[in-house]
Amino acid sequence: MASPASDIEVCPAREACLRPQPAGVVLTGADYRALATVRSLGRRGIPVVVLKNQGALLAATSRYVTKTIPWQPQGDARDAQFFLELADKEGLLGWMLMPTDDAAVGAIARCHRLLETKYTLMTPPWERLQHACDKRLLYHLAQTLGIACPRTLHPSGRTELERLDCPFPAVIKPSIRESNNPLTSAKAWAAKTRDELLRLYEKACELMPPASIMIQEFIPGGGEAQFSYAALCAEGRVLASLVARRTRQFPRDFGRASTFVETIADPGLAGQTEQLLAALQMTGLVEVEFKRDGEGRFKLLDVNPRIWGWHSLCARAGVDFSYLLWKLAQGEPIPPVQGVPGHSWMRFSTDFPVAFRDVLQGRLPVRPWLRSFFGATASPVFDRRDLLPGLLEFPLLIYLLARRLFHQGWDGRN
Repeated sequence: MASPASDIEVCPAREACLRPQPAGVVLTGADYRALATVRSLGRRGIPVVVLKNQGALLAATSRYVTKTIPWQPQGDARDAQFFLELADKEGLLGWMLMPTDDAAVGAIARCHRLLETKYTLMTPPWERLQHACDKRLLYHLAQTLGIACPRTLHPSGRTELERLDCPFPAVIKPSIRESNNPLTSAKAWAAKTRDELLRLYEKACELMPPASIMIQEFIPGGGEAQFSYAALCAEGRVLASLVARRTRQFPRDFGRASTFVETIADPGLAGQTEQLLAALQMTGLVEVEFKRDGEGRFKLLDVNPRIWGWHSLCARAGVDFSYLLWKLAQGEPIPPVQGVPGHSWMRFSTDFPVAFRDVLQGRLPVRPWLRSFFGATASPVFDRRDLLPGLLEFPLLIYLLARRLFHQGWDGRN
């Protein structure tokens, strides 16, 4: 077995000087999020190497992929070791290493000093990025800036949780989502009673340390109440931005995956979000999520310093984030750009069951759903110029659903 990345001896200054400018991009995943980046860069003749793992294959089937390489993430320093060896083995010295999920973000940020000797990194080092990835630190920073957050409690264990005064329903969430387990996969668990809260908390403690588990207020509403501010940043300065409403999502309350998203005019998020990104000294791509509560206040939920599920919509709305990130990595100037409202994105394979349920429950009239279906201007998978991913989407979804049901149960609690 390879030694941990922390045992590798390098001379960062010497190797960084020898590293060439990026000749291509290495994507750490092959799901539908990565597919949009593959197409954006590949159509411009920029080489893209895709690391495929755990059944996520859509991006790997694109005609624009230069090469696919199998990878099994380990969730520790062995991931950085793999990246280091990959650069030498595949001749990728100086390529831009681009994370597509939270685990890869953490692996790259924590081993930033080592990896920057082999790759061009647009992910900040962990000492800066942890304030975005760890919600304990993120919410503390946001509150010092006057940005509203959901009421959040951090019990040290079951005994303290039994004494806590919290309204119901309540939500159990991980403070960091890097590990892969039923709670991080589900994003959050809702408890309607204290007994249910205690039961789910004990289950969560079997998956992660109690210090990583939060109890949070439940903000009612589905995707129509959830908003995102997407941006490309350089040292905290926003270079390009776009605001979207995640109109439909699954599950409805927590939005593990968006199914129908619309670009909108800024409802008042830009000022506070740019203030937060400046305080974080953010560099690279980032999606900042908010939810509007019953009193109309926007409350900060998450900061995702990576590509996000619906980001293929952004190019259609005038902000091709993947290509702009590439230009930034090349040292090219980025003129200020903002997304255009009125564009929409639908992942039909997941939106249909969500919309059908809402129609049956009276939350969504048929005509507005049909208008959203025929009016969507962007798709995450289907593309006439790159057909194979679209043809494979349904078979892969069935495979992944069966795998999930077999290993975890439908809602991740079994």
